[in-house]
Amino acid sequence: MEVTERQVADVVRSTGAERRLKPTHKKDRITRRGFLELGSAALATAGILGDVKAADAAPVREDAEIAPQPDSAQAAGKIALEEHFALAETIDTSYAKQDLPTPEFRQQILDLGSGRIAEMDRGGLEICILSLGAPGIQAVPEIQQAVALARRANDYLAEHIAKYPKRLKGFAALPLQDPQAAAQELIRCVKELGFCGALVNGFSQIGDANSAVYYDLPQYRPFWATVEQLDVAFYLHPRAPLATRQQAYEGHLWMVGSPWGFAAETSIHALRLMGSGLFDEYPKLRVILGHLGEGLPFGIWRVDHRISKGTVRPKANLPMGQYLRENFYITTSGNFRTPSLTDVMLEVGADRVLYSVDYPFEDVGEAKNWFDQAAISDPDRLKIARSNAQKLFRLL
Repeated sequence: MEVTERQVADVVRSTGAERRLKPTHKKDRITRRGFLELGSAALATAGILGDVKAADAAPVREDAEIAPQPDSAQAAGKIALEEHFALAETIDTSYAKQDLPTPEFRQQILDLGSGRIAEMDRGGLEICILSLGAPGIQAVPEIQQAVALARRANDYLAEHIAKYPKRLKGFAALPLQDPQAAAQELIRCVKELGFCGALVNGFSQIGDANSAVYYDLPQYRPFWATVEQLDVAFYLHPRAPLATRQQAYEGHLWMVGSPWGFAAETSIHALRLMGSGLFDEYPKLRVILGHLGEGLPFGIWRVDHRISKGTVRPKANLPMGQYLRENFYITTSGNFRTPSLTDVMLEVGADRVLYSVDYPFEDVGEAKNWFDQAAISDPDRLKIARSNAQKLFRLL
């Protein structure tokens, strides 16, 4: 549903929020954060986002201590699905080394035992679906090496899941350098290892370290047919653009990875999948995007609007926004901001949003504190925290 600025203004006035935006004393002035949370609460109160508790509708000062509020999602336990691990032999080639190269972080990403479970408890996580950290298998240009490493990573993960089967689940790492081998490995992981689907770290390098191959290409259609037949989800996780493709970032290397490059790279890949006609051919495919959709929910209307005005059209039969709403799920991983969350909910619906942290790159406690206090309705909170994932991954 599209919400206009006039509607927001009317809602703010009708709910009395306008009075709270004009305090008479300086000490009572609301902060920017408080204003945004108030706006979300006002929309929810008006029925646009669903009902919220009175406590959620009150402005929040940045310097105020927020007392935790009990709710159904907290009591039930969350399910998170962008949570990473590394193999000891590959950690030095992963983003784990360059993003957070501390001994503590190294221990966290290698730990699939009691330390991991303790962190899950701290973050209110009942179940984590684990995946190999980026760039993972996708950064291995030699095909047979990629195939062997994927099998090694998946077997390693399965061994540790077996120690905590009620708490840990897995996504398959796949050697998409060889689409047929990737399909066979996915079948093995789902049918023999009990994995929930796959998480793939963006494009694959094949044969040449400077290559970048995307999965909308015709040679991947049989692989996607296998994904649909298995009826499992495919998580399209980010990776940074290759050094040879970073001209736009020259002099600004801080943008290359998670601050910006991840989202730019992944949103382009997702649009390629949509525009190629993939979802017309395999309409039951389910693709997951992290970080509140890598910017796509905010920009998808303009994408379709400009396509409708232009002469160069994608191969797809439907608007890109329709594929986003019908074939994609979106997680909260590493993007703990309520206005962004409510934008995603308005664009794709609360039934398509899934809770995630992006551990250990993000802190489970910070994610939990934000989500438990976000100005959304408790029914939506429960859906996002666990019930949507229960249905998608058959964890009922």
